[in-house]
Amino acid sequence: MRTKKFIFSFQATYRGIKKLYRRHGWKKIAVFAVACGFMLAGLLLIWFSTFQIPTLDAIQSRQTSQSTKIYDNTGKILLYDVFQGKKRTEVPLDQISPYIKEATISIENKNFYTDGGIEPLAILRALVIDITTLHFTQGASTITQQVVKNLILTNDKTATRKLKELILSIKLQKIMSKDDILSMYLNEMPFGGPVYGVEQASEDFFGKTANDVDVAQAAYLAALLQAPSRYSPYGSHRGALDSRKNLVLKEMHNDNKISDNQYNTAINEKVEFLPKNANSLKAAHFVMFVIDYLQQKYGQDVLEQGGLKVVTTLNYDLQAKAESVAKQYADSNKKTFNASNDAFVAIDPKTGGIETMVGSRDYFDKTIDGQFNVTTAHRQPGSTFKPFVYAESFIKGYTPETVLFDVPTQFTAHCAPEDTTSKNGCYSPGNYDDKFRGPMTLREALAQSINVPAVKILYLAGVQDSINLATNMGIQSLGKATTYGLTLVLGGGEVSLLDMTSAYGVFANEGIRNPYTPIISVQDKNSIFLEQAVSHPTQVLDTEIARKISDILSDNIARAPLYGTNSAVYFPDRQVAVKTGTTNNYKDAWIIGYTPSIVVGTWAGNNDNTAMSHKVSGLIVAPMWRAFMNDVLKTVPNESFTKPLPESDPNLKPILKGEWRSGQINQQTTSGEPVGILDPPINPTPPIDSSSTSSATQNSTPTYSGGVHSILYWVNKNDPRGPAPTNPASDSQFTNWEYAVRQWTTSHGL
Repeated sequence: MRTKKFIFSFQATYRGIKKLYRRHGWKKIAVFAVACGFMLAGLLLIWFSTFQIPTLDAIQSRQTSQSTKIYDNTGKILLYDVFQGKKRTEVPLDQISPYIKEATISIENKNFYTDGGIEPLAILRALVIDITTLHFTQGASTITQQVVKNLILTNDKTATRKLKELILSIKLQKIMSKDDILSMYLNEMPFGGPVYGVEQASEDFFGKTANDVDVAQAAYLAALLQAPSRYSPYGSHRGALDSRKNLVLKEMHNDNKISDNQYNTAINEKVEFLPKNANSLKAAHFVMFVIDYLQQKYGQDVLEQGGLKVVTTLNYDLQAKAESVAKQYADSNKKTFNASNDAFVAIDPKTGGIETMVGSRDYFDKTIDGQFNVTTAHRQPGSTFKPFVYAESFIKGYTPETVLFDVPTQFTAHCAPEDTTSKNGCYSPGNYDDKFRGPMTLREALAQSINVPAVKILYLAGVQDSINLATNMGIQSLGKATTYGLTLVLGGGEVSLLDMTSAYGVFANEGIRNPYTPIISVQDKNSIFLEQAVSHPTQVLDTEIARKISDILSDNIARAPLYGTNSAVYFPDRQVAVKTGTTNNYKDAWIIGYTPSIVVGTWAGNNDNTAMSHKVSGLIVAPMWRAFMNDVLKTVPNESFTKPLPESDPNLKPILKGEWRSGQINQQTTSGEPVGILDPPINPTPPIDSSSTSSATQNSTPTYSGGVHSILYWVNKNDPRGPAPTNPASDSQFTNWEYAVRQWTTSHGL
């Protein structure tokens, strides 16, 4: 059909010329044609003069969008590529494999280094083929022409584009070297979808840099350049791609760019392309956390188009294991405990680097609102908040051996001491097992997570001072003491798992805080560092106080009544400090454990705040924490906590040393001089005989004084190591605490 149209058109033109000849003759026709030729040439010269060719500086400095890439802590595993329309990473020519360069030249433009930017014979040959076939599909574009067409004339859609392309290609040769043109070509040509440039293509297709591809992979990249969409390895034309790859290898071999052995190996090599979008999003919650940070610091445009290289603190091996554990245990916890979701955070306390962040069992699970990051959400922490309060009490002068009574106690001063309910504005907490244990040391009370002594120690330590300490250690969401009252120690405040895990890092790091960070370094597209991780350690807790907390939380004997001697929190060959927590309404279960080198926080519950089964966190969340911790401990040194120094105050009150049966025991020698303090073992059953004696030394007679009382009888809460209160009843809590102790002593025959 097209041939017939061409013949009719030719015949009409011939008849027109013949008619002009009969009317004007050849001479006039020739003069007219020459005049038209000169006029056309003049117009063309004027038109050519309007062509604008950028200067070399203008081309090299033009803004090319490069996507921001977020990596793990090795700088090699790509977690995410932040892009808007195009994904591109620009690299120098010397960082591109010579196989890619030779493959591209062999298949696209064999005479690239010798031509003048265009190949006239190739253009003429293509023109003849187009005219004779009437298909007009021949290209004959050199690499230089493709650079001009795709990168300089991108927005030029006029009919004269091809002519302009030829002229600009010749001019471009004069201001740029062949290497510069090839570098521009390889860095910016499309490879399908959002992928531009060989570096990005190598990462997306093969998971390696453009400098590391082999011969066969280079041939595939060169093959894709002709028609990225048609030859896509993810499309339905994989056979066509393989055939063109083989053609590329054949041309390379013919051009002596590869040896016979290289050719045969590459032809037979089975190249595996990574699954589509395999590198699209790893460690999703962590990546989104990093993106939020980058956006706030550098702005949206820089984030999406600035070509940033972001190396993060994430340990991807641990991240992958945590994600697997989260998925596995959330499924079983859903069936067993009605806990449909869970979360993990792991932090290096010596640097603050976030090594793992799993914000839900599955980021892509819409049924649980999986994209919501539980690690940054504010939830009630239960008893995992207790160590901060105990630490503040140690600052005040209390000791791990200080005795408090775990007995039913009314803490609201205006409520009757015999009222052991929490109704009508009164507050009388119980324990997780509804049992009361009588006198306990702070070591035992914290290790076994007993509530009544914890509420008492919060009162003694001070609510606001405890909040201030927790804030200094990294918990930023608590606010004022008036918001909570004495419920704070049982997890009445709302905190994030990220903040809590980071704050526990202060205990792990002997009182030194390193604020959490997800960033090791950020570089711009020119490899200039915009930021690098610099530690800012701050001593926020006395070393000895931190050691006391770690010593208690790693004391397997002290916690055995709660967990047993061979529980999920016990590691026979490692020293690990652990604290669990369950909220009173069973909406949140927590566990945070640490060594001197790593802190791991874990949460289980439901995003919609529905309650779980009424089980303690040791059953719900400890097994999954242990499963992950087994892998974590393989990556860190086997370190032990430094033991705290023994108490050295010779005047320490007996109640602060573990003596609960009397306030003081005076021992007199025959000369009347005191020789020391007697420390009888803690035993709630034997009655106290004020006339009893015990020989600490020969010829000495100890005498008891004071009887059994609450701690407020012996100490001023604000100065526990100072003088005993002259009027204990002036303390608003004394009457209720004393009543509770008196009831207990009576029931035990004391």
